[in-house]
Amino acid sequence: MNFEFPKITVITGHYGCGKTNVSVNIALELAKKSDRVSVVDLDIVNPYFRTADFGELFGSSGVKLITPMYANSNLDIPALSFDLAGIIDEAEYVVIDVGGDPEGAAALGRYSDVLGKRKDLALYYVVNKYRYLTSTPAEAVELLREIEAAGTISCSGIINNSNLGKLTDAETVAKSVDYAKEAAEAAGTSLLFTCSEEKNLAGIENAFPVKIYVKPIWDIE
Repeated sequence: MNFEFPKITVITGHYGCGKTNVSVNIALELAKKSDRVSVVDLDIVNPYFRTADFGELFGSSGVKLITPMYANSNLDIPALSFDLAGIIDEAEYVVIDVGGDPEGAAALGRYSDVLGKRKDLALYYVVNKYRYLTSTPAEAVELLREIEAAGTISCSGIINNSNLGKLTDAETVAKSVDYAKEAAEAAGTSLLFTCSEEKNLAGIENAFPVKIYVKPIWDIE
């Protein structure tokens, strides 16, 4: 994929859209060209399917993982103690995984003093045509506006990650592209790329092949 990520990439999207899998893949892609990549888990709402679960994978790729104090414990509560400015200074690239609703995005808003005026930051919104509450472009944009308001950062682009879990095929992906383009147009931004396993991306413009690291329990064989 020929796409230039900024120094700071913020990933958000509705629960179940696959944003954490997208975040993991972006971080691993960036690690191919830099040994100073950090992932910050700011998803303080959803205790499942979060970047904090991939410490071993990141470690083997040279990616530094920063997690909330109680991540992956039986005290998984919203507790943030990041020196985000220091993390950004030390890294060449930072990927921030943010909760995909207004409550989750509020964690991002806590760092508005650090992030608000940066020119090397982009917030990307992950959409999934096949998820409840974001199945139409209008629904997807409505949620995006709430996230933007809570996080105090405007969206820089849409990532299409429309999928049906292990039932996803090339037709599933192809049928979602127009939806994603319409969502991007309605949001006043652009569709950056479409994510899926490589086998599903034949003929898809601006495709980003990904591996599936994050699997719901019902998709694990």
